[in-house]
Amino acid sequence: MTFARMVLAIAWKDLVVEWRDRESITAMCFFAFLVLFLFNFALGGDQTLIRGAASGLLWLAFAFTAVLGLARSVQGELANDCLDGLLLYPAEREAIFLGKLCGSFSVILLVELISFPIFAVLYNMDIWSQLPKLLLITVPATLGFATAGTLLSTMTVGLRAREAMLPFLLFPMTIPLILSAVRGTEVILRREAFELAMPWLKLMAAFDVLFLVGSLLTFELLVEE
Repeated sequence: MTFARMVLAIAWKDLVVEWRDRESITAMCFFAFLVLFLFNFALGGDQTLIRGAASGLLWLAFAFTAVLGLARSVQGELANDCLDGLLLYPAEREAIFLGKLCGSFSVILLVELISFPIFAVLYNMDIWSQLPKLLLITVPATLGFATAGTLLSTMTVGLRAREAMLPFLLFPMTIPLILSAVRGTEVILRREAFELAMPWLKLMAAFDVLFLVGSLLTFELLVEE
């Protein structure tokens, strides 16, 4: 079996599990709606204030929601010793990491795509003509968040307080990524020239490459421990 097919097989396994119980996706969608609704309620319908804070509120909702999915990425394999079974799979450790990453990335991106219409309705924003540009920001930001989250989920899998440690470590580590996504989204929502978002896009790309390479180099060491 080729390396790519191993990665796809592991990612497909995670997606099938998510589809069968739908527990994680349902919880993530509800949580995203709840966060966006509460922020909108707290701002009291002030459109000037809402438009100024919309990009930050959107990415706060995405970041909080993504943690719910990432907590199940590797830590969910602890049930019934599934992690040991996964490590017995005849594939390179890098293929296992990339498979878990692809599964988490797909679930988080799906929830974000579902959240966009909710965001547009609650905040009365016309985002449809800007959706392709929003995806240019959303995809690399989500990839970086999923990469860092999958790595940290592996690092904390052996800890007793792993559910609390994951967000405790993940949010400070991904501050540059989240700030870049907020600023890039702000440029698009204000309908400014896309060139103004390019520096933030480059910063996200650098973050993605750095964490992806670092994760591939350290994943085997983490799971062997």
